[in-house]
Amino acid sequence: MQDIGLTAFDLGLRGAASGLFTMMVLVLIRLRPGNCQAVLGLAMSAGGAGFAVATAPFIPVSTFWWTLPILSAQPVVFWLWARAAFDDDFALKPWHGAVWLAVIILGFTASLSWPMWPVVTKICAKGLSVVAVAFSLLALMQTVTTWRDDLIARRRLLRMAVLVLNLSFIIFVAGPALLPIPGQVLGMAANTGGLGSFISALTLCTLAMLASWTLFGANAAAALPSPAMLAAAGADEPQGTHITAGERPAVAPLLLRRLDQLMTVERIYRREGLSIGGLAAELNVPEYRLRQAINEGLGYRNFNAFLNRYRLDDAKAALADPSQREVPVLTIAIDAGFQSIGPFNRAFKTATGMTPTEFRRQALAGGAEAPPDFENSAR
Repeated sequence: MQDIGLTAFDLGLRGAASGLFTMMVLVLIRLRPGNCQAVLGLAMSAGGAGFAVATAPFIPVSTFWWTLPILSAQPVVFWLWARAAFDDDFALKPWHGAVWLAVIILGFTASLSWPMWPVVTKICAKGLSVVAVAFSLLALMQTVTTWRDDLIARRRLLRMAVLVLNLSFIIFVAGPALLPIPGQVLGMAANTGGLGSFISALTLCTLAMLASWTLFGANAAAALPSPAMLAAAGADEPQGTHITAGERPAVAPLLLRRLDQLMTVERIYRREGLSIGGLAAELNVPEYRLRQAINEGLGYRNFNAFLNRYRLDDAKAALADPSQREVPVLTIAIDAGFQSIGPFNRAFKTATGMTPTEFRRQALAGGAEAPPDFENSAR
């Protein structure tokens, strides 16, 4: 009787999860999303709905093997989604697709070899489980490593949820329960339910609720905009674009003035290892208030992007200064607050479209065309 009740809860959770995932797919298709976060969210939602159904109790095991090649690559999709959601500078690259395709091929190998070559199936299944754990850990790393610099309160809460879900997925799902093999898996072997299946269903349902909260919440348009919505709302302005005093939310003007004083006059951005906690201590305000001021008052989503505005401006001035013609680019980068030349070069190229050396050459030569305006390109 207890098993029947557990299975009923299992099926209910899977039904709710697949319903939410399907609704998100339909909404995202309707929005015709133009950014990679929304596209990856669509792929993740479609895979989540498929996985919830294919691994449900009483669904024939053969159904899972038919869908295995696509479902096996969902951890890769989830990792890419986490990168797109939590890294404002992330862009999809061809090698991301190659990794996804390689996992798909491994899934096809596992599917086609069952039941003729069970040994091959077991090896591939273990390989897919390792892949699932590995990409879940990568998503965890993405969630944690950029957490400190995130200025968006809603997204910081989402990070906490993704952290908990990833840990649950690794512990309860990504092992043998991720790939049910007849006769082996925690009561899920014949898709007849059990504790492992229930935990999987609970994790899927929780993920679906969090994803739908993000999509359908009050700030969904900003998180997952379509090209039409961007054009209508003017939301395609680059992060950190200047916001006039009349447009700013209710952020204490005094705090913004003190912050501007620290950045433009005292040049605190040059301090080695400056963190948002250290800057909050300098201003003698709680960290959450400083986050709110930089995000809602100045329009920045990430603390490093905020610092880089001043650091790149500083570096551009030095590179354009004839008296510093012989100063190495590395010295200028370090003086501006960068820790090494690599991040400086990448940030500079992204902001200006030129390398520091090219910018210096053009600026000192009084090039026919002025360097790109920092205020419109670096943020």
